[in-house]
Amino acid sequence: APMEPPPQSNTLMGLPIVAIESILSFLSYDETSQLRLVCKRMDLVCQRMLNQGFLKVERYHNLCQKQVKAQLPRRESERRNHSLARHADILAAVETRLSLLNMTFMKYVDSNLCCFIPGKVIDEIYRVLRYVNSTRAPQRAHEVLQELRDISSMAMEYFDEKIVPILKRKMPGSDVSGRLIGTAPVPGPSAALTTMQLFSKQSPSRQEVTKLQQQVKANGTGLTALKREISELRIKVQEQQKQLQDQDQKLLEQTQIIGEQNARLAELERKLREVMESTVGNSSGSGSNEQSPRKRRKAVDSTDCPRKSKRLRNRK
Repeated sequence: APMEPPPQSNTLMGLPIVAIESILSFLSYDETSQLRLVCKRMDLVCQRMLNQGFLKVERYHNLCQKQVKAQLPRRESERRNHSLARHADILAAVETRLSLLNMTFMKYVDSNLCCFIPGKVIDEIYRVLRYVNSTRAPQRAHEVLQELRDISSMAMEYFDEKIVPILKRKMPGSDVSGRLIGTAPVPGPSAALTTMQLFSKQSPSRQEVTKLQQQVKANGTGLTALKREISELRIKVQEQQKQLQDQDQKLLEQTQIIGEQNARLAELERKLREVMESTVGNSSGSGSNEQSPRKRRKAVDSTDCPRKSKRLRNRK
């Protein structure tokens, strides 16, 4: 007789959600995001874990930032020369990146339209935070955060270009075509009901009132989106300013290094001149010593000549 298939409770998907989450906690968030393709139940569990992972990494970042700020001096001038200055710069850049991710994804996560999709970004943020906590002298912020900036920027761009248009069609404040209710309609016979048309009627129906409420809600949503875009631009400007400050600091350090090299070259040139002058003096001294014995011989010969002449006279 053929063997009966095992009951569904013996499989992984038959376990309670708490048990499945405990098993998946041994994987990285990138691997968890890839497991969403297994089945619908696994997709729901992985979505929950990804959302919780982003909230956990935000809390972990806040804890690390509080610990670093508690050890930094209060004066801004003294912080630059402190041993934890680079730690603070890296954590500030991570905070900016978390804010951008929050504004990009969490609006739709709170509406239960999607989850925090890029699990690899969570893994990279954890890697940076652990590196900051375990290293006394970390590298510069742009070197540590290069990978995080690349993958998070690509994730946000792909989400805005490919996924957001699909999610907007599922939002309650949008019509079938995906256009938010309350925005400027396309001219034609199927134009949406305007507010003036609604108030011109003596007894508007309940459906029309509901539609007007949806339009007001959509306008508020659009205003909120504009505010978020403005805040994103401000954060980007702050990030660019921080990069300019880093570049100025590098330029100052390079100028100092060039000044030190010029001082060393000047000192070497001075020593080389001294050595050359000493060698020239030694050569001139040796030449004068060679000429002095000759002069002595001539002087002796000149003193001997009168003596020889006296002897010859006496003999005569």
